[in-house]
Amino acid sequence: MRTVDLVGLTQALVDIDSTTGAEAMLCRWLSGYLRELGFDVVEQPVDGARFNIVATVGPPEVVLSTHVDCVPPYFPCRLDGDRIYGRGACDAKGILAAQIAAVEQLRRQGESRVGLLFVVGEERGSDGARAANAATIGSRFLVDGEPTDGRLASATRGMLRVRLHAAGRAAHSSSPELGESAIDRLVDAIVQLRGIPLPRDPSMGPTTYTIGLISGGVAPNVVSPSAVAEVMFRTVSDAGHVRRAIGALEAHVRIEPVHEVPLARMMTLPGFESAVFPFTTDVPFLANWGQPLLYGPGSIHAAHTDDESITVAELSAAVDGYVRIAAHLLSRARAADVSEPR
Repeated sequence: MRTVDLVGLTQALVDIDSTTGAEAMLCRWLSGYLRELGFDVVEQPVDGARFNIVATVGPPEVVLSTHVDCVPPYFPCRLDGDRIYGRGACDAKGILAAQIAAVEQLRRQGESRVGLLFVVGEERGSDGARAANAATIGSRFLVDGEPTDGRLASATRGMLRVRLHAAGRAAHSSSPELGESAIDRLVDAIVQLRGIPLPRDPSMGPTTYTIGLISGGVAPNVVSPSAVAEVMFRTVSDAGHVRRAIGALEAHVRIEPVHEVPLARMMTLPGFESAVFPFTTDVPFLANWGQPLLYGPGSIHAAHTDDESITVAELSAAVDGYVRIAAHLLSRARAADVSEPR
């Protein structure tokens, strides 16, 4: 049985550009690599040439999963001492390599009940996870991989993304009284948003938001006929509470829903530090793959940055962490089978 070169595999994965929507080349390479390791590989179609990968050596009770796509811009791998740089090194190709290495270690110990699921599209809408959720393989536990600094997540926030559309009437800027400024209306809505009470949670804290994009107007000497802002809320409750709270903004703007991810609460295990994380994952869209856990090496603060990186020590520790998590979950599955035969 071939031993996984953890550093070499991470470098090979990072050196294939797989920004969201362009994952097909990496998936083809990865599918072939896993077959060479002796896995049974199923390619789940998502759209066009894009597909998810399911790799097993037996019927899995536990599945380790992460995503193959990355945010732009792509930049290749470089190794500097113990640190691996490159797009996806932290989020989540180093994690992917650690998961493969962990399953290979378990195989060498004679364990065949741990599988792998690698999905496309996590960074832009989780279309790969949604497709995977309709094609499950009977696993009891799903261990999703994201940068959690080697801690198990007890919960992750949800996300609600909306566009605020303001409409006005164009006029010459020398006679502003003849027009209506959409930008002024949008600014009024944004100022009002600052004062709207939003939900809080005892463990996750307050709902936060970011106005990430804003645009409007046609020229400096024209009263603006339109303006748009995109707002992303990191939710700590049902998103409906936020939607109702911001309904007051409709006095100034039209609110267009764009995307929503529910918050997730997950199981933790003894012997692992746990924490709440403010980001979203594929977990809410993979409910049919079993009871979820979230764990991975690296810091979310390194993800998506211009110098994204992860250390070899973090990856090595994660291999051990995934092995320990899988062993604990398999022990639980055995205990459940004894007390309540399937």
